[in-house]
Formats: sequence, C-alpha cells, structure tokens
Amino acid sequence: MTAKKIILMSAALGLASIGAQAQSTDSMQQALAQAQAAAAQAQAAAKQAQAALEQALAAVEQAKKSNAAVAAAEPESKPLSGKGLTIGNSMNSATLYGLIDVTLVHKDNANAKGQSITAPPVAWFSGNRWGITGSHATGTGEDAIKAIFRLESEFESETGNMDTPGTIFNRDAWLGIESQSLGKLTFGRQNALARDPAASATYGDPYGSAKASVEEGGYSNTNNFKQLIYYAGSSTGTRINNGVVWKKAFSNGLVAGAAYSFGTVVGSFGTGSSATGSLAYNGSNYTIAGFATSANISDLSHKTVSIGGNMQINPLIRVNAGYFSYTAQQAAALGDRTDHAWTLSTKLTPSGPFDYELGYQVMSASNAGLTGAGYVQNAFSDTSGISKTASGDRSTLYGSVFYHLDNVTEFYLAFDRLSTTDGYLAAQANGATSQNEYAIGMRYKF
Repeated sequence: MTAKKIILMSAALGLASIGAQAQSTDSMQQALAQAQAAAAQAQAAAKQAQAALEQALAAVEQAKKSNAAVAAAEPESKPLSGKGLTIGNSMNSATLYGLIDVTLVHKDNANAKGQSITAPPVAWFSGNRWGITGSHATGTGEDAIKAIFRLESEFESETGNMDTPGTIFNRDAWLGIESQSLGKLTFGRQNALARDPAASATYGDPYGSAKASVEEGGYSNTNNFKQLIYYAGSSTGTRINNGVVWKKAFSNGLVAGAAYSFGTVVGSFGTGSSATGSLAYNGSNYTIAGFATSANISDLSHKTVSIGGNMQINPLIRVNAGYFSYTAQQAAALGDRTDHAWTLSTKLTPSGPFDYELGYQVMSASNAGLTGAGYVQNAFSDTSGISKTASGDRSTLYGSVFYHLDNVTEFYLAFDRLSTTDGYLAAQANGATSQNEYAIGMRYKF
C-alpha cells in the first residue's frame, strides 16, 4: 500500500470517528433533555398529588365538624344501667328512671286481736316510684348555670294504686338552678333537707349513701325500723311543700344546706312553715353530719337537733351512728313533749354478690301526745288537739341480706323486731307491745 493510500484511509477513519462522536453527543443531549422533561413532569405530578392530599384532609376535617354538629343537634340515648334512660346532648338532657320493690311479709300482731298475716305489703325498703329528671345548660364553661327539674311519682306495686290518691307527683315536683359556684337551688315539693345525704341519710340506717352530697334520697318510713325518719321531717312530714332548698358541696369536703317551707295560712306568715340548716364533712374514710329543724304546726313549735356519721373501718365494714333530740309544744295543760333517740348500725360488704346489714335503734319519748286510738304520735305531727300523753321507749332490732344479680336487680331477706315499754304503744303493732316481721323481696332499678 502506498503512502498516499494510507494517509487517505487514516483521514477517512478520523472523519468517521469524529462523526460517531458527534452523533453520540447529540444522543446524550437528547437523552438529557428527555430526562429533564420527565423530572419536570414528575415534579408537577407530585405537586398535584400533594394538592389532592390536602383537599382530602380538609374534607375529613369538615366531615368531623359536620358530625359533631349533628351530634350536638340530635339527641343520643344511653342504655338502662340502673340510673335511668337518658336522652340528650351536651346542652340538654332528660332521664326516665324508676324503682320497683315487691315484698312478701309475715308478721304477728297484725290486728287488734293479735293475729298474724302473710301478704305483700307496701314495699319493704323503698317506695315504688318512677320519675323524670333533667337539665338545660344556659351557657358554656365549668361554672355555667344549668336549669334543673324533677317530677317523681310513687305507686303501690301490689295494687298499682297511687301512693297518694289524686296526687301524681307526690314525691317530687321541683324546678331550680345549679352551678359550681352557686350550688343547687330548688323550688317546689321535695325531700325534707334533714333526711337527705346532706344530713342524716348518711347515718340514719346502713342503706343510704356513706358520703354527704347535694342529691336527694334518704331512708324511708315503710317498716318498723325506719321510723327515725320522722325526726328528720318538717311541718308537712318527711317532704316539704312550697319549699326552697339550697345545697352546696365545697372542695374542702364540706357539704352545707338550708331549707325553708312557706306556710299557707292566710294572714299568718309563719303558720305551717319550717326551716332547716344542715352541715356535713366528708373525710377520707368517714363522714360527720348534722342538722337542726324548727317548724310551726298550728302555731305550736316543733324542733329537732341531730348529729351523727359513719366510718368505713375497712373495705368490709362500715359503721353508722346517730343521735336525735326532739321537742314539741302541746296544749298548755299537757306540757311539752321531749324525745331522745339514737341509732347504731353496720353494713358488711365482702367481695361477691352478697352484702349484710344489722342495726338497732331506740326512740325514747317523754310526755308524748297520743292519737285518738291511743298510739304515740309521730314527730312533727299536729299536737294542737291532743288530750292525752304517755311516756316510754320504742326499740327495734333489724337485719337483712342482699343478693345482687347485677347493678340493677337484687333479692333480699329481712327481719325486724319492735318492742315498746311503759305507755308507749306503736300504731304498727296495733296495741301490742311487740311485733316481729319477716320479709323476702326483689328490687329492680331502671
């Protein structure tokens, strides 16, 4: 090969190499441009995805607000749990509730002939009742004022009759207001303050609340061992008519109360009225409480002073004790009546479905007015028309065993023995000086 051909071939190869290089550079530039374009598209897609996510989150938040608004606007119902069926929301609520107590009792001296009877009487432990209670918040915040009310009716489970014929809401018919700083202020027919958990309900028997509170509820008058309740009464019995009641639970454990019942005698502001003050203190494992009541009944003065309390000695044993002093003016020729009464009881609550109660009480009356049949009158009865008096003691030993199926249904066995001395005769014993009662029953709360 000549030198000229070699030179020409070398030149051709060089040109081919330069052409290939140029072609490769163009391809790389094109690939780079395509990659940049793809990256731009991916970035735009990411922005779109982020925008879509933000819209979705906003939609979720709006849905939450809408659901909350619907929940606030539409009432919700809560299932029965022994505390009633409640319909309401954060601003308004109404609760339907009740209690049915059915008992079979055997007792001696059931009539003036001393005969015995076995039959279903008026409920042994608690009056059968149904009621509606509710509240309306007038504002928001911890100290907002609420309007509150209660309507409660008592009936007889054995007959279905009203407990007080012609009076549908014989237990409660009141309206009031409540707030954290104000306390609870109610107007109308309601419990006498002295029998409530703000006062003697914490020690009157072993069945009530161990802690003082502003709620209603206290021992009843449906059998022989629940007669102490009359000392916690008023000019209109163990409930007050035309009443104004204030109660407040303070942060330091104090619970205070005051009540006034207006008289309804035209021209006499005080006749038929009564006033009560109460004070209690809740300790770590004990409660101390007391009250004082003054009533004007037919222009005669009736007064009670009481003090007592309870102690939870351990998870098993609670002990309750209390003292009552009662005085009543009577016809001038007969002089005043003076009573002293005391009570001691205990409640045993072992683990499991059973609990046990045992108690003893003494009511000692001096110069007490008698009914027309010759029985000692209850405390706070009208003494203006009495013509005879008597003195003596009334004592009652009682006990019970409860079996709780759950928190709303329970069965019980119970007994009591009433004894009287000297001239004290109790209407329940029909002129006899003793009476024994034995009961088996069932209670259901809704």
